Formats: sequence, C-alpha cells, structure tokens
Amino acid sequence: MSPLTRADLGDLNLFRAIARAGGFRRAALELDVSPSALSHAVRGLETRLAVRLFNRTNRSVTLTEPGENLLARLEVGFGAIEEGLEDLNHYRGKPAGRLKLNVLTDAARLVLGPFLAEFTTQYPAVKLEIVVQDGFVDIVGGGFDAGIRFGGRVPEEMIAVPIGSDLRWVMAASPAYLAGAEPLVQPSDLPKHRCIGLRMGTGAIYHWELERGTEQIAVGVDWTIVVSDTALAIALAEADGGIAFCLEGLIAEQLAAGRLREVLSEWSSFGPAFHLYYPSRRQIPQALRALISYLQQRARRG
Repeated sequence: MSPLTRADLGDLNLFRAIARAGGFRRAALELDVSPSALSHAVRGLETRLAVRLFNRTNRSVTLTEPGENLLARLEVGFGAIEEGLEDLNHYRGKPAGRLKLNVLTDAARLVLGPFLAEFTTQYPAVKLEIVVQDGFVDIVGGGFDAGIRFGGRVPEEMIAVPIGSDLRWVMAASPAYLAGAEPLVQPSDLPKHRCIGLRMGTGAIYHWELERGTEQIAVGVDWTIVVSDTALAIALAEADGGIAFCLEGLIAEQLAAGRLREVLSEWSSFGPAFHLYYPSRRQIPQALRALISYLQQRARRG
C-alpha cells in the first residue's frame, strides 16, 4: 500500500467529521467551509480508494458498510494522534489546544458568561467553542470535549465534577402584576395566577418543584404561556405577564432593582449544582483540566 499523503489525512478527517455530523451541510457549518468543498474532497477520496463511503440521496446521507468500517478504524487512529498531541502539553508552560463544549443555556449565562473572558486571558493558547443547547446531546458523537448540565441529568457513564454549590430555584413576578392579582399566600393559590411554563430540552413541561422544610410538592397549573427559554420567561414576568420560575442567580439584578419580587419565598427549592462532565474513556486534555480548575475556583470566590 502506498504511504498516506497530507491530502489523504486531511480528507479522511473530513470524512470523519461528515460522518459524525450526519451530513455534508451540517459538517460544513461546523467546519466553516462550503458543502461543495466537502463533497469535492469526499469524491476525490472515494476515487482514490475506489470505494463508495456514503450513500447520498436528496434527503439523507448515510454510511456504506465500507464507510462504517473505515470510520471505526479512523476513530481509533485519530484518537491516538489526538492523545499524542495532547501529551505534548506536559512539556509546555501552559495548556494549549481547542475545547468544544456543549452547555445548557442557564449554565452559559451563570457559569461561563461572567468568567470566560478572564480564562482566555490567562490561557491564550486555549481556543474555545461553546455550543449553547438545552436538548440532550451525545457529546461523544457530537465531537464535544465536555458538557455542562444540572447535576442530576448527567449520563451515568460520564465523569462529572460540580461547578459551584447547589442552585436555588425561585418564583418571581413584577410588582405591578402582584398589585393587580389575587392574593398569593400558599402554593394552592397558584392556579388563580398567570404562570409561565417552561418546556425543557427533553420536550416535557417542567412542573415546578417546591419545598418547605420536609414538605415537597410539584406544581402543575393551566399555564398561561409556555416557553422554551428562561430568558423569555423572565422578560415576560418583568413585563407584568405573570409568575416565572427560574434560578435565583438569573434574576439577581431584577430583584435588587425591584423590577421583580420573589413570591412564596419560603417555598423556594434547591437543586443540584451545574456539573461539567466528560467521557470516562478519554484522556482528559490539559486545557480541560485548566478550565475545570478555573471554574471551580471562580465559583468558590462567588
């Protein structure tokens, strides 16, 4: 067999990216190249190999049997190359490389937004890509180095580390809404109010979980409106649209300024902290170690 050329290695990695993404168009978006360029590269690779790697139709792109076998071998081979390059970080003064993270919207706002600028200043050789997504994602299949989710929703086969302490969930509404609404003294009064429901990344509507001491109840009402974004729920509450249920940290500014008021505060509840997680079977990159340590230190400092 003739030795691999630089073009072969590059095109094989492109083939791997297309297979992981599930199609040319999605892979092109992730790689920031044109779909036609990817298609041309794969056609050239298939011509050189004399084997068709993809079945292409107008609606789908799937791997052929030879393509599936090649992908399995490439994952092992490129994985070894990536680990070898990662080992070089032990000889550098500071971590370097690229990290791709899949992060919940709330975690992006509370954990990453306030702190990542400082991290990139401390570690200029680490390049980050953050994909903010609430739906469940297979981070291995999606080519991510790590993800950030609520602690109770991390897949069991992953290694997870907490970022910060447990999270406080609260109900809040605007002063104007509360002034014109029915009295709100206990959770059983909530059905008389306009409540803003939240559809989670799983597709289910979240039933507010309230607790007071040892008492625990789950509230499900006839939601006035259902949204899939916490920021929109908060904006609606600020605009006198009803009661939102969210993390206290997301509305700290509104509460301090008086634009929102916490209601039924004795029924607020605590949930697991955000956790950063990564595959257990992979060597953890030095850059990811640095990010975990940095985020944990920032969380302890508040």
